[in-house]
Amino acid sequence: MNLLAIETATECCSAALLAGDRLLARSALAPRRHAELLLPMCEALLAEAGLARHALDAVAVGCGPGAFTGVRLAVSAAQGIALALDVPVVPVSSLAALALQAPADDAAILAVIDARMGEVYAGAFRRTRDGLVEPLAAQTVGAPQALALPPAAAWNVVGSGWASYADALGACLPGAPRWADGQRYPQAVEVARLAAPLARAGGGVPAEQALPVYLRDKVALTLEEQARR
Repeated sequence: MNLLAIETATECCSAALLAGDRLLARSALAPRRHAELLLPMCEALLAEAGLARHALDAVAVGCGPGAFTGVRLAVSAAQGIALALDVPVVPVSSLAALALQAPADDAAILAVIDARMGEVYAGAFRRTRDGLVEPLAAQTVGAPQALALPPAAAWNVVGSGWASYADALGACLPGAPRWADGQRYPQAVEVARLAAPLARAGGGVPAEQALPVYLRDKVALTLEEQARR
């Protein structure tokens, strides 16, 4: 299985390449430079693996939620590559990729991305027997203090939403998190790990059916809304 993975939903731009049993990656915390960096990252990975583009079996993409521009870039790039090579696209939740960075224990996982405008993108997950993650509830966007979580005795929290709103999110938990890290972002490595079993099983969708996940359709507050906050 040769699979190229892309993730640009947040400030972090990353690409990963699963080439047989090798997993190679490139990543850079580079806001507003994703369009400049992404394709060179992909080319560098293929060159490092000694793999031609036409040897790819699938393209995986972190489809959001996240920054509108970043999500659009990742999905558009994945679609373009997949169309050119006539291979499927495997969309993966960017929140699930983020959750996969939490410790592999029995605690539930809260993945939170700062959505700006006083809100967070949030997803609740749990570990599966194969070491991956599965959702406990639907992904949401909203005020951190209004977050409703499914029941769980313990939580690990990961993502930039924690760095921005630790107090508000902490009040939604049943107690202090077992582990928390607000300095992590979705990465293409985890997108590849989540997408690989789906691709091997013949999953994925035609390129034109790989769609971004935004969760909201508003990107900025009006001056009146800013004043009220």
